[in-house]
Amino acid sequence: MALSRKSQDTLVRNFFFLTALSSIVALALIMVYLFIEGMPIFGLVSVSDFLFGSFWYPTSDPPEFGILPLIVASLSVTALSSAIAIPLGVMTAIYLAEIASRRTRDIFKPVVELLAALPSVVIGFFGMVVMAPFLQETFDLATGLNLFNAAIMLAFMSVPTICSVSEDAIYAVPRELKEASLALGATHFETISKVVLPASLSGISTAVMLGMSRAIGETMVVLMVAGGAAMIPNSIFSPVRPMPSSIAAEMAEASFRGDHYRALFAIGIVLFLFTLVFNLIASHVAEKHKQVGAATL
Repeated sequence: MALSRKSQDTLVRNFFFLTALSSIVALALIMVYLFIEGMPIFGLVSVSDFLFGSFWYPTSDPPEFGILPLIVASLSVTALSSAIAIPLGVMTAIYLAEIASRRTRDIFKPVVELLAALPSVVIGFFGMVVMAPFLQETFDLATGLNLFNAAIMLAFMSVPTICSVSEDAIYAVPRELKEASLALGATHFETISKVVLPASLSGISTAVMLGMSRAIGETMVVLMVAGGAAMIPNSIFSPVRPMPSSIAAEMAEASFRGDHYRALFAIGIVLFLFTLVFNLIASHVAEKHKQVGAATL
């Protein structure tokens, strides 16, 4: 016997609820396991010494578990890559949504989105064999595997995300707003800067935060091109070791549930909290600008 419309609606609603719940439960279990494995290290070293210690020598005797160089490296690489990726991504999005012809947009938008599908190991390999020798020869450096190389490669990975999400947000601005601005005598540039961008600022802010979140959490690229030196950088050409690369490089050699193993999971907790903060900021900024934009319009 066929189900009634109400029963079908209830069935579909429960199915989607269980699907969403399974995602939340999986994330919660991962988070709980991360804290269970990482928190015991704080019985050996204080939280302040762990976060602000300047030396990371987990296999020495006695071991040093200071991750300040790793935190500074992650933030430095993320900041520099964002300084490169955000202008490129947003300006490319503006061009595709507001300036380029439809044919040009239909050609270049899939190409930009295809860049996001490139495996990170391929981008890291490019940074090792092409960009590193170029930087080393151009700037007369001891090594081309450094913070600047990692930032360029991460920017290359972040641009497609920022561009794609920003372009969708800009393209979604109602056509009536643009036509009204032009009808009042505004130029195309004035319409873009004073009408389109403020109206799409919520989506652009979200795109920027998503790009930065990807940069700070990326593992393979920074493992291959950042240089792997656990020290506080004194220039953009210093070799560094961000938090994700430390976890990837050392987890295989850490004894199971030893102090080194626990410290790596504690780094994972710090990285998780950084990513969580980025996403919370993105959500807050998007909601704030959405409300401001609605009130203005």
